[in-house]
Amino acid sequence: MLKKILAILILPIFILSCSKEVQKIEQSKFLFGTYISITVYDKNEKLANKAIEAAFQEIERIDKKFNSKMKGSLVERLNSGKEKTIKLDEEGVYLFQNLKSVYELSHGKYDITIGPLLDIWDFGAKEKREIPKKEDLKRAMQHIDFSKIILSGDELSFSEPGVELDTGSFLKGYAVEKAKGVMREKGVTSAFISSISSIETINGKPDGKKWRIGVENPENPQKLLGVVELYNEGMGVSGDYQTYVEIDGKRYHHILDKTTGFPVEDKKMVVVISDNAFFSDMYSTAFFLMDIDEVLNYADKNDLGVLIVDKDMKIFKNDKMKIELR
Repeated sequence: MLKKILAILILPIFILSCSKEVQKIEQSKFLFGTYISITVYDKNEKLANKAIEAAFQEIERIDKKFNSKMKGSLVERLNSGKEKTIKLDEEGVYLFQNLKSVYELSHGKYDITIGPLLDIWDFGAKEKREIPKKEDLKRAMQHIDFSKIILSGDELSFSEPGVELDTGSFLKGYAVEKAKGVMREKGVTSAFISSISSIETINGKPDGKKWRIGVENPENPQKLLGVVELYNEGMGVSGDYQTYVEIDGKRYHHILDKTTGFPVEDKKMVVVISDNAFFSDMYSTAFFLMDIDEVLNYADKNDLGVLIVDKDMKIFKNDKMKIELR
């Protein structure tokens, strides 16, 4: 009799839970100098909100731990000279090993020791600007060389004073990727994480369709260049319109050629799609600095979707990059 009563009590609860509609739950936070938004589709609003909170906690953890602009982070302490050597855990070793790999892939063009040059350009300044003096650029460029980073086991140090790391080209992508992992562990099966330059997805929409993502037109970011589709993939975008200063009517963007001290001039935007937002973020900057033919060849061999817009708005892409151009 008891079993029959239990069955009667459980059945309506099961029916009610199945009848719940999938809800869209969204939250945004200002991190890494921009707004990061997380959207989850789930029948269980409580579960979704807990997963989003855990994801943001993970993003904040990485921000505080590694961000070169975050006072007290591992990288900031090394940059400032407060510590000559820092101990890395498994996560830190993983990051720097992969950064070295992309540095080598780019023949040294992608270099996170670009910090001294970024300091001189000071893209965050609001006052009227002048083009940096040649002697200042030359002085800064003497310190830019990834080989001056010494990774010995789990210890990280610099071979000389004046070296400065910048985490802007990879850390947001890594944080977004880690947030995805946290949400998966919490049971999320349909989600979308977005920031200004890094996007990550968990599977597709609730109906199984792919996420449709608008790609900005670098000449007019208020308009779309086209639309791409993602399913359980990450996307990285680097563009000359994202961070820049205007001096005497000319725009100078933040992706710098370490051999000249000035912004790269042959491209306006690079978009990379892979199965990992960390690599998409790194690659989008590295590919901005590399020759177009070399980029497309590498992308084809490594299952990456790549789109490049050159300085004349000519579009280059490989077959894996599916985009509906507008």
